[in-house]
Amino acid sequence: MIRLGIRVVVALCFSALGVFVQASPAGKVGSAAHAASVVFLNPGYSTEPFWVGYSDFMQAAADDLGLRLRVVYGERDAQHLLDNARQVLASPQPPDYLVFVNEMYTGPELLRLFANSPIKLFSLHSTLTPEQQRIVGGTREQYRNWIGSLVPNDQEAGYLMAKALIAKLRGQAGEMLAFSGVRHTPSATLREAGLRMALAEHPEVKLQQLVYGEWARQRAYEQAQALLPRYPEVRLVWSANDEMAFGAMRAAQELGRGPGQDLSFSALNNSQEVLQARMAGQLCVLVGGHFTLGGWAMVMLHDYHAGKDFAARGGKDRVDALFTLLDARQAERLAKRLRVPGYGLDFRRFSAAYRPAMKDYRFSIEPLLR
Repeated sequence: MIRLGIRVVVALCFSALGVFVQASPAGKVGSAAHAASVVFLNPGYSTEPFWVGYSDFMQAAADDLGLRLRVVYGERDAQHLLDNARQVLASPQPPDYLVFVNEMYTGPELLRLFANSPIKLFSLHSTLTPEQQRIVGGTREQYRNWIGSLVPNDQEAGYLMAKALIAKLRGQAGEMLAFSGVRHTPSATLREAGLRMALAEHPEVKLQQLVYGEWARQRAYEQAQALLPRYPEVRLVWSANDEMAFGAMRAAQELGRGPGQDLSFSALNNSQEVLQARMAGQLCVLVGGHFTLGGWAMVMLHDYHAGKDFAARGGKDRVDALFTLLDARQAERLAKRLRVPGYGLDFRRFSAAYRPAMKDYRFSIEPLLR
């Protein structure tokens, strides 16, 4: 009885300290392990639909997997983002993992800040560019605590949007306007490269002008107010995200040019608003899926913490084909799924800690389209 009482007290103490016992895939109880803690340096605004939704999916995965996740927003300001990082570094209770985005090319400075820290770093959404890596090295090289990366194929996204948009011309000649994001961000640069790759395959389509809408609806609206009257023969409008597409669509409507009728618009993202626009036919082309990246990163870090190194299951640096062209029916399915608590997913299904025979993660948006 005395031994039993001691064991109960010890178990309660471990529970209070945040230690958990993880069940193996076969249902057997394994050894106790500390619940991993993660801080995500979200580069976006705390009111920005895309980045808030991105963090929500990430949180759903963390909850399922028993990770303690904290999200801090950089408010699209490089200095604010770096200040957030310094606060994490100085914390009396530092996290096990820091997840960062190479927004505004802040990655090298973040690596330098945490060079001598036991915190392990993971780059998400956009990693260091090839030029930056030539200087500071890649993951697990000069900075040994930078353990991996997970990014989408942004160039493919820009290409998919452009090809599907050009197909609306049915082989005829036509003119296009393009709204890219912030000039100094990897995502905008790569999506623009995809656009230009598609245009090189279609010399019959003339890009009249590309402007930087900085991901913002109001800025793209003001730009489109000037550009659409300047190029009255434009029939295609390519946008690197949904907010800029909506700004340009508003300007078109005010000028009497109907989206989906006189002009074909493309967009990228997964907000309820953009999914509804695709369902209604106002958007002719929609690419989505990369909002799931943070959730898949939680799966990888969970496995790494459990001794299942993700490097053995597809590599330490992943570029996953998460972007998918969404037709109206798929947009409707996704819109419904995004309203389901926890997105209706059991994230343990995607974890090597629960499925040790897994050879590669093969992350995709497909589970949300069923």
